Amino acid sequence: MSDSTRRQARAEREETAPRGRRSDAVDGEGSIFRAGFASLTELALSGVQVTACAVDLSTGKVLFSVDDHLSVPTASIGKVLLLIEVAARISARDGAQLAAGLAGAGGGAEAGDAAGRSRSVRPAPGAEALSILNRTAQDAVGDSGLWQHLQVPALPVSDLAALIGATSDNLATNVLLRRIGLDAVRARGESLGLRRTLLLDIVRDERGPDDAPQLSVGSARELATLFRRLVRGEVVDETTSRLVTGWLSLGTDLSMVGGAFGLDPLAHTGPDHGVTLVNKTGTDVGIRSEAGVVTGPRAGVAYAVTMRFNDVDLPARLSVLDAMRTLGTDFLEYVY
Repeated sequence: MSDSTRRQARAEREETAPRGRRSDAVDGEGSIFRAGFASLTELALSGVQVTACAVDLSTGKVLFSVDDHLSVPTASIGKVLLLIEVAARISARDGAQLAAGLAGAGGGAEAGDAAGRSRSVRPAPGAEALSILNRTAQDAVGDSGLWQHLQVPALPVSDLAALIGATSDNLATNVLLRRIGLDAVRARGESLGLRRTLLLDIVRDERGPDDAPQLSVGSARELATLFRRLVRGEVVDETTSRLVTGWLSLGTDLSMVGGAFGLDPLAHTGPDHGVTLVNKTGTDVGIRSEAGVVTGPRAGVAYAVTMRFNDVDLPARLSVLDAMRTLGTDFLEYVY
């Protein structure tokens, strides 16, 4: 096929790609997501399975979706469910200690006196978060993460959660799962209304016939909605949500959608040129997945995108990553 024929075919696909429009567009060309949809359409026509969803952070309006109801492998994104359960336990147990301290100090006093006592009897910050967990030989696993390369044999719960948020640390994940249990993580997901999004197993170097075939699965609609609720402080409670978003804001993987936002991969916990990002990525052979929230001066978008593809060569992988960044550019245009 000649270059001119390829360009013509691509132009035709772009014309038929799904489109969206800004509600406040000032001219007839105020379309959004056109470039991203064209990239996704081109990938889908080449055999890539695409699932995606984007919703407005404030209104919850679905801005676009592509097979967002399907439950597909999402690699490490399911670790977010573990972080939610860890955060819920930290906030509940530390809150219970505070309540016990207030009761012991005389909870029936007037509000002003109670406020003064709450400052004096509050337990040491992060009593549950500072619980120390040891790694064992059974927890050992390779690939992503820093702890496997460090000498320290034990770390506090909150530090393990931070390692997962920052580097998707596999060893930290397994240690926390040994403490928390998969059943508790699944129950937490069900309580949040998640039906197609699950953490299925611990992280393994090799998956045998008796193991879950994937680390996690999820639907784009559920993941985008979950991240919207996290950033709005609506998952379990505000304290739990803030803990999780704090850990995820440390994320260093900006190789996918997040690569379009111009942020420092190693330092973006606060606004940078008015842009903030909280995200989690998932990477496996033939899988690239990301869910997150990007906000700007104009708006915010909660999104989830998963690509399943035949990872036969580098060009195949790069085409998927390019399409994800193109979609990220559309998100940036919407929020900025």
